[in-house]
Amino acid sequence: MICRPSLSPSRHPLIAVATLALLASGCVSAPRSGAGGNAAATASPTGGAIRLPAEDAAIIGRKIWQNECAGTVEGLVSWNSGEDFASLGIGHFIWYVPGRPGPFEESFPKLIAFLKQRQVPMPGWLAEARGCPWPDRQAFLAAQGSPQVRELRQFLANTVAPQTDFIVLRLEQALPKMAAATPNPADRDQLRANFYKVAQSRQGVYALIDYVNFKGEGVKAEEKYQGQGWGLRDVLLTMRDTPGGAAASVEFGEAAKAVLTRRVKNSPPARGESRWLPGWLNRCGTYQRPL
Repeated sequence: MICRPSLSPSRHPLIAVATLALLASGCVSAPRSGAGGNAAATASPTGGAIRLPAEDAAIIGRKIWQNECAGTVEGLVSWNSGEDFASLGIGHFIWYVPGRPGPFEESFPKLIAFLKQRQVPMPGWLAEARGCPWPDRQAFLAAQGSPQVRELRQFLANTVAPQTDFIVLRLEQALPKMAAATPNPADRDQLRANFYKVAQSRQGVYALIDYVNFKGEGVKAEEKYQGQGWGLRDVLLTMRDTPGGAAASVEFGEAAKAVLTRRVKNSPPARGESRWLPGWLNRCGTYQRPL
């Protein structure tokens, strides 16, 4: 145990609730990284940001890249059939055409703003872009051999580490938003308890990071079918009671499979979402295996 009597829960939104009881004694558990370790993330004493050890960040970043893009440079810039937006980076961040927003959170502009803040060099046209430069998927496919697309793919391939940091930041910001969208106090307690149980292992931190990037927080009304959502909040509330650590990651994977199966069942038939379900379930299975 490491005693930290000065740690203020109000400055650390992700660890505030989980540490209240421990703070009474002035102690919290020391985080350890590694495949079987506990608490694969630590909190900065000054900024409240989750900071993964370099080894864990590299492993998680590569896994997310594999999940979203099959680990290929070409997959870093894509536009899926049936979708009205481009998907970019290791997290397939959404980029809408200017003036044509959609129901899902647009995350690519937020990534660019984050990289600018980190002073990461980028192509000038990208820094000045006000939206996706291709008006539709057909135009995107026609531009595959263009210098612009090649430059964008290389830029994204060269910035895997800061992209992972951005995904970690999104995870940090997710819990307060999910709690605010959960009016029932008992449900809020369950949400927070399950969040921290899953986050006790590197495997679990990966699961939380990947899922919130994969399907969002679950706090937007538009991210529901027939009143039932599919975001991280929904998965955490679907989990059965479980110990922390690896067992929580296994249960998280089962809950994620159930939530996504429900999404497909509730989805408009015209969308044909059943074609995506096998891949989604396979991805959730990765949450149940050590990294």
